[in-house]
Amino acid sequence: YGNWNIVWSDEFNRNSINHKIWTYDTGAGGWGNAELEDYTSRTNNAYVADGLLHIVARQESYGGQDYTSARMKSEGLFSYQYGRLEWRAKLPNGVGFWPALWLLGTNITSVNWPDCGEIDVMENNGGKLGTVQGSLHSGSDETAIYNFLAGDSVTNFHTYTLDWTTNAILFYVDGHLYESQTSWWSPIGDYPTPFNQPFFIIMNVAVGGNYLNNPSVSAINANSVF
Repeated sequence: YGNWNIVWSDEFNRNSINHKIWTYDTGAGGWGNAELEDYTSRTNNAYVADGLLHIVARQESYGGQDYTSARMKSEGLFSYQYGRLEWRAKLPNGVGFWPALWLLGTNITSVNWPDCGEIDVMENNGGKLGTVQGSLHSGSDETAIYNFLAGDSVTNFHTYTLDWTTNAILFYVDGHLYESQTSWWSPIGDYPTPFNQPFFIIMNVAVGGNYLNNPSVSAINANSVF
């Protein structure tokens, strides 16, 4: 990318997850979205193998929930302000799955959500394998949906890219620009607040929840490939 420099990366080519740059959110309680999983830091739910990170949702009784999964984050270990973020991933198939790569402002512990700002680089409803969505949340909500070509889906590897500058946030799939946001609103400051501060990275696979229109446990079990 011309004169751009790589300032951080993880190719997941070690023997295990690098805990110098990744930590975990753990527990249940719905996470504000009526999710049904219990997030753990176990290698059952997140591990590195064959040069890939695997985040695995499992159908199992754990912590009073019917499912487990992992929610990895760089909070307290890495954050950045402006630049390009690229993420190459393939996603699971099932009406119960809600995988996402997203960013939160590092000030979330002092101003709460959505005042801290949220950038959803990519999220997917596992019952709609032909689309992904990119969004901003800050007090206002901006979003767009990318539709894959016929015969393609999120279950194949794709590269999801975010370009973040002082006055524009751009979303791409495999180099195709599908969303450009240049205007948003925040109750805690003037534009471009809150997208003018460092953010940290989150990767997770939720099970169930509002984004999926809250499928029942029976519907998830019958229509999701765990």
